[in-house]
Amino acid sequence: MKISDFDYQLPDELIAQEPLDERQASRMMVVNRSSGAIEDRMFTDLPDLLAAGDVLVVNNTKVFPARLLGKSETGANVEIFLVREIEDQVWESLARPARRLPPGKRIYFDQDLSADVVDRVQAGNLVIRFTATGRFEDVLERIGKTPLPPYIKRSDGSLEQDRTRYQTVYAKERGSIAAPTAGLHFTEDVIAGIKARGVEIIEITLHVGYATFEPVRVDEISEHRVSPENYEVDESSAKLLAQAVAERRRIVAVGTTTTRALESCVARNGRFVAGRETADLTITPGYEFKGVNSLLTNFHLPKSSLLILVSTFAGRELIMKAYEHAVAERYRFYSYGDCMFIN
Repeated sequence: MKISDFDYQLPDELIAQEPLDERQASRMMVVNRSSGAIEDRMFTDLPDLLAAGDVLVVNNTKVFPARLLGKSETGANVEIFLVREIEDQVWESLARPARRLPPGKRIYFDQDLSADVVDRVQAGNLVIRFTATGRFEDVLERIGKTPLPPYIKRSDGSLEQDRTRYQTVYAKERGSIAAPTAGLHFTEDVIAGIKARGVEIIEITLHVGYATFEPVRVDEISEHRVSPENYEVDESSAKLLAQAVAERRRIVAVGTTTTRALESCVARNGRFVAGRETADLTITPGYEFKGVNSLLTNFHLPKSSLLILVSTFAGRELIMKAYEHAVAERYRFYSYGDCMFIN
């Protein structure tokens, strides 16, 4: 299939720029894979769509402030986006303007943090070595900004509320440069309502990296490969997941990152097992899902690997029909937008 098969038209005003006042107030489109039915509901209806014995799996990764604003030796403004830690205080990074930062250049952030450009790697990314006064993580927490996607416009790149709202209420394990956005709708009350239905909630960890958002640069999607990301499933979660499969109970994944981790685990091991492994699976049409039965997800960018994953799960025609419906009904799109429950 061609990447053009996963394109759609979206008015700019439907791209959510800020979160709703209340997390759980999002709309939720319900898509039935068997019947093709599409229903407009609210996210607070999610507990009603789950049943006793279901297993809901969430990604408990925590976003860290991966965007840094500094100045070059000449005083020019510089923006650094941390992508991947290579070793202690050495990061592969996106930079703007990258062309003015050859190896050897120094960047200043404040009195406690500076950096030197070490190398230039694939796709124009830079390898940067930081020098911090005190713990690098502490300095980063103080001066770093929330790494919002580029389609969310802020005068300085982020708002103070983004520090809490671009984070799930169950975030624990620090390490992501982007939020697992399907989880942003949950509140403690919604979680309590889900548990009251007799649903087990399991936490796994996949640290969301640049791979999740890397553009598809090939015409034939079968040639596309999503870069690996690390994930972890603990012993108790693996046991519960394996038991759910054995008892033919429904496994509901919250988000595409959770889905990729679960499917990678089963594809690699033939079953759910505990451990820290690499999610290296690229899900495209033709792939048969082995671990996930239902999926809660936000609306994704045109021609993206995430839209391809969701289309593989539910069928391209049904998903494109659902997206057309979402545009017509004025759903809010992308990270701070509404969501879709596919069963």
